[in-house]
Amino acid sequence: MVTTSASLLDRLRRPDDAEAWARFVELYTPLLHRWACRLGLQEADAADLVQDVFGVLLRKLPEFTYDPERSFRGWLRTVLVNHWRNRPRRTATPLTADPLSPDPAADLQDDEYRRYLVGRALQVMQTDFEPSTWRACWESVAQGRPAAEVAEELGISVAAVYIARSRVLRRLREELWGLLEE
Repeated sequence: MVTTSASLLDRLRRPDDAEAWARFVELYTPLLHRWACRLGLQEADAADLVQDVFGVLLRKLPEFTYDPERSFRGWLRTVLVNHWRNRPRRTATPLTADPLSPDPAADLQDDEYRRYLVGRALQVMQTDFEPSTWRACWESVAQGRPAAEVAEELGISVAAVYIARSRVLRRLREELWGLLEE
C-alpha cells in the first residue's frame, strides 16, 4: 500500500522521493495545464510550460515550507504565471495574454478547485484499494445509495460497507491534508 500523503508537501522537499513526486504530478498536471491554457497558450505550448514548471518546482519545493495560513494553490499558480512571464525573454514567442489583466484562473473558485482535487485524488487512489472496497465506498458515498442496498448488491455485510467507506474517506483526508486550504 502506498504511504499516506498527510505529509506529501514535506515529502516533496526530498527530490529523490519518486513516489511523492509521481503523486504530486498526477494530482496537479491537469490543473497546471488548465491554467496554462487560460493564459492563451496553444496545447503544445501549455504542455511545455507545465513541464517547465515541474522543473522549477523540483528546485523550489525542497525549500518550500507549507503555511496553512496561506494558499498553496495561490503559490503554485504564482510559480506558473511567473515562469510564463519569463518565457518570452528566453524565446522569441510574444505574450498571448496581458500579464496585468485579472487572474485568468479567477473563475476557478474554491469549491470547483476542491471538487477537482478530490476527483483527481480519488482517481489516483482507486488502485490502492480492492475493487469491492472501492465500489462499496463509491456506491454509498458518491452515488448516495443506502449501505444496506450496497451490501446486498455486493454480497457483503452492512458493516463491511461502513468499514470500506471509513477506510477510503480516511485515506482521502490523509491524501489531501495540506493541499486544500480552508
